[in-house]
Amino acid sequence: MVAPTEDLKNEHGVIVKMLRVMGKASANLLDGKEVDPELWKGALEFLQNFVDRCHHTKEEKHLFPTMMERGVSGEVGPISVMMREHEDGRAHVRRLRELNEAAPGKRNSEDIARTVQAYVDLLTRHISKEDGVLFPLADQVLTPDDQKELEEKFEDVEQKVMGPGVHEKYHHMIEDWEKRYG
Repeated sequence: MVAPTEDLKNEHGVIVKMLRVMGKASANLLDGKEVDPELWKGALEFLQNFVDRCHHTKEEKHLFPTMMERGVSGEVGPISVMMREHEDGRAHVRRLRELNEAAPGKRNSEDIARTVQAYVDLLTRHISKEDGVLFPLADQVLTPDDQKELEEKFEDVEQKVMGPGVHEKYHHMIEDWEKRYG
């Protein structure tokens, strides 16, 4: 099994690939180029399922509470910042969904591009903070028993929340979009 923070870092690698695709596609929109609407549909599914339902669930329901049990504050400091940024990210995703669901003639490419860019910027900084500050802190405060319990809980999220084959589906989807926008 992989250590919990390593599992989360590995997921960050997948998320960063999607963020790059989204960033390049939004730049294309701002340049007046067409972007396949299926990209935004796939991105929204990925953001809601992989990022929020899987990755953020592992952090919010399992890692953060365990860290707080070990004395890390949830009111101030890294955990509170991460929670606030998760909520900010959800707001961007809701806005992108609204824009994407607008009637084709009413879609505003500039609004979509700016919303995507705001989300990409937020999550890029967020991932850097988690990898550089939060996860090293977690590795310091978590006991070996905590690590093992978190591994089991993360696997449970994978099986019960995501289901078999979902990670692979997203990996393939991102690879396809990287070929087009990479």
